[in-house]
Amino acid sequence: MADSIDESKNVELTEEDLENKSKGELIKLAGQLRDRRNELNQLASERASDRDDLNAKTREKVDEAQEHREQRDELNEQVQEHKESRNELNAKANELFDKVDKLKNDLELDEGKSIEELEDEIEDLEFKQQTEVLSSEDERELIEKIETKREKLAEKKEKLDQTDDLEDLKEEAEEVRSEASQHHQKVTELADEAQKHHNQMIEAYREADEIRDEADEMHEKFVEAQEAADRHHEDFVRVQKRLRELDKKEEAEERSQREEEQEAAREEAEEIYQKFKEGETLDTEDLMKLQKAGKL
Repeated sequence: MADSIDESKNVELTEEDLENKSKGELIKLAGQLRDRRNELNQLASERASDRDDLNAKTREKVDEAQEHREQRDELNEQVQEHKESRNELNAKANELFDKVDKLKNDLELDEGKSIEELEDEIEDLEFKQQTEVLSSEDERELIEKIETKREKLAEKKEKLDQTDDLEDLKEEAEEVRSEASQHHQKVTELADEAQKHHNQMIEAYREADEIRDEADEMHEKFVEAQEAADRHHEDFVRVQKRLRELDKKEEAEERSQREEEQEAAREEAEEIYQKFKEGETLDTEDLMKLQKAGKL
């Protein structure tokens, strides 16, 4: 930051100075005012240049901030697009998983005994039927048990055939969920990148504000120097005007003195001429005065 101007180097001018100082003193004072004015104008010019440089840097920082703003906004648009895709895919995946759960419930695959267990039980019952001596009633009950288990086994196998559709549906749901996760990953990455540009934008604006403050201070210093230069110039002009007034006064006084001297010379010549006409003898000085006055 530039320092304030050195007030001790300023040249002061009062009305008393203008009225009472001699011409020589005023000429010296005019020179001092002119020199100080020129110094201050040079200082003002330097400060104006510094101010303009700072304003240019401010504009650069503002432009930089605007670039980060545009990149942030563009990234945020992409974030929004990926969010919408993610949400749509998640909704679709949820629907598919709901269908998977419904189909599993419809098939009741998780209820009752497994196919292997049923097959083992049927095999045990058939072995019992073949190896043991049973009453008619026991054998009939055994056969009914075998038939019942065979029906359950057949039903279980039929449902199992339908699990291919279930697996396809589950695979589709997982693929949709995976695609949604990829969009979510892009949301995270792009949002992080957008935040970086946002932070850089804020920093650039902060730096622009700091530089602008410096430029404003430099402008105040420029105005200070320029006003001081203008005051010295105005005082210089006042002194110059006073000097012209003194010159005119001197010229008027000199002209008046010359006229008085000329009038006195004419009167003296007229007296000498009258003596000459009256026959008086004139010396060389008198003759020269007559000649100068045009009487000879």
